[in-house]
Amino acid sequence: MTPEYVQYGCGLSCPDGWLNFDASPRLRLERLPFVSRAFEASGTRLFPKNVRYGDIVRGLPVPEGCARAVYCSHVLEHIDRESVIIALENTYRMLRPDGVFRLVVPDLAWRAEEFLRARDRGDSNAADEFIRKAHLGQGNAATGFIRRMCRVFGNSDHRWMYDEAAMTALLAQTGFVSIRRCRFGDAEDPIFALVEDEGRFVDTGRDELALEARRPC
Repeated sequence: MTPEYVQYGCGLSCPDGWLNFDASPRLRLERLPFVSRAFEASGTRLFPKNVRYGDIVRGLPVPEGCARAVYCSHVLEHIDRESVIIALENTYRMLRPDGVFRLVVPDLAWRAEEFLRARDRGDSNAADEFIRKAHLGQGNAATGFIRRMCRVFGNSDHRWMYDEAAMTALLAQTGFVSIRRCRFGDAEDPIFALVEDEGRFVDTGRDELALEARRPC
C-alpha cells in the first residue's frame, strides 16, 4: 500500500492510519531479531510494533511524491542546523503536489523574551534559566559509561532553535508554499487529530512554534 500519511520522530505516538517512524537508538535495538525476543519475553519492549526505524536526514523508505500529509512534532530542534535543510528537503520529496506538512518546534522567540525581561529585572539567574528552558548546553560532565553513551547516542538535547521568521525562511527555501502559523486542531484534514497533541503545541501556557506548509501543485 502506498503510504499517504507519514509521521517521523513519532516516539510512542503511533496511531493507525499513519506510517510512523522514529530514529531512537532504543527502537533500533528492539528491532534486532534476538534482542527483540528478549524484550518481548521480559515485557520491557518500549516501542509498539507499528513504529518503524527511520531517520529523516538519511531519508525514509517512502516513495517520492506519494504522501498527502507529513507531520513531525518536536523533532527538528534535535537535528543539527545543516542537517535540518536535508530533513526538510526529504520531507518535501515525500509529499504529493498540494500535500501538507505540519510541524511543531519549541518557540525561541518567547523564551528569549522571557530571558530579556528577567535580565532587565536584575535576575542573575536569567541566563541559566534560559539555557535550561531551551534545553541547550550541558550543565554537567557526562560521567560513567551509561551517561556517556546516552550523551553520544541519545537525542534529548536541542541542537538548534527557531523563531517563526527563521523556520518560515527555511521552508520557503526548500520550496514550500502557503506557509502559515497554525494552531492545535485547525488542520483541514481531520486525520491530523490522530497525531497532534495539544500539550505539544503549548508549553506553560505559551504557544510553541507550529507551522503548516504545502508542496506546490
